[in-house]
Amino acid sequence: MSDLHQTIEPITTTGDLKRRNLRDLPWWFIAIILIAIYAFFIISTNENYNSAFNFIKIGLLITVKTTLISYSFAIIFGLLAGLGRISKNVFINNLSRLYVELIRGIPILVLIFFLAYVGVPVLIDSLNGIGFWLIEQNLAFLGKLFTAVTNQDISMISRAIISLSVTYGAYLAEIFRAGIQSIAKGQMEAARSLGMSYGQSMRYIILPQAVRNVLPALGNDFVAMVKDSSLVSVLAVRDITQVARLYAGSTFRFREAYIILAVLYLTMTVILSLLVQLLERRLKIHD
Repeated sequence: MSDLHQTIEPITTTGDLKRRNLRDLPWWFIAIILIAIYAFFIISTNENYNSAFNFIKIGLLITVKTTLISYSFAIIFGLLAGLGRISKNVFINNLSRLYVELIRGIPILVLIFFLAYVGVPVLIDSLNGIGFWLIEQNLAFLGKLFTAVTNQDISMISRAIISLSVTYGAYLAEIFRAGIQSIAKGQMEAARSLGMSYGQSMRYIILPQAVRNVLPALGNDFVAMVKDSSLVSVLAVRDITQVARLYAGSTFRFREAYIILAVLYLTMTVILSLLVQLLERRLKIHD
């Protein structure tokens, strides 16, 4: 006679459900919301905080502008370097690897100083040299276009954008490389068997799938760039960090200036992080 097995399901009481619901609540997010509400209440009711906020918020436009433009160029650099990392061409592969390893091995702050004060002047000198060579070749009209550019023509905000773009391009290159390599090799083989070239296969088959896979990672790096954009203040770019420093130095109200600065960055990063989480959920639902 066979044994009779009976499965007894655990009884879930109302108290257990309440404790589980309390445990699963995002207490960290509630705490951040309360901190932000309290901070904006102080800003609206305290004259010192209000004047500091009105002064510092002027730099918000520069922060947003710098981040958006830099990230747009970083995506281009990252995609090109990512494709180079998987290229079978030895020169392109090694050149991309050199770019990625070189940039990722140097602190961002050092890179900003180097690219702004060394990289850009060297580039300008190279362009001027090409211009003088073109003039010697009786191509004066074209040569003058290159020699007309001087170091003074490149503003500090442009140098900051170049620095952030080149720096984050190396980090995004690894994201794109991982995304492309996550696509099954059969996808490329199937596309080539249909008569597509390598470029067409990457453009129409591989890259759309790869970009979709790495969208959350790209969103997280965008949030990181918002925070790292504060480093451009070392170039005297008048973003919210630099403006807060100027306000604190002129009024000696360091508490008001840096509390408001922290709240502004916290508000931006939390909102962006929530958008990234929503994107991840939508992608999971679609899957």
